Amino acid sequence: MTEKKPKTIHVSGKRKRAIARITLKPGKGVVKINKLSLDHYKPEVARLRIQEPLFLSGDAAKKVDILVNVAGGGWSAQTDATRVGIGKAMVHFQPSLKKTFLDYDRMLLINDVRRNEPHKPNDSKPRKARAKSYR
Repeated sequence: MTEKKPKTIHVSGKRKRAIARITLKPGKGVVKINKLSLDHYKPEVARLRIQEPLFLSGDAAKKVDILVNVAGGGWSAQTDATRVGIGKAMVHFQPSLKKTFLDYDRMLLINDVRRNEPHKPNDSKPRKARAKSYR
């Protein structure tokens, strides 16, 4: 019999301008975001949202190391991009998790394609023109 080689999984997640590149490989359950441990990641709301796919995957999350490189956007967009990337990576690692993730929150596996609306020509904002005065 041939020994099965540990497989590294590369996926990405996007939200607004933020792009998260995730590397998942067999390990001990270490999660690092931009070389910072998830335990020290701030703000706490972001940390809890990033941990959602890890909690849902149960013991599978303890069998892998996850390295995240995220850039662009604000902290909220980066959080959502990371969350999508981790969700996708865990489904690649263990396909049985797909139904669990979709039942919990579809946005764990699908990038949010919404973007902000561009400013209109000769105006300082995207919507609703100023009231026009005739006198």
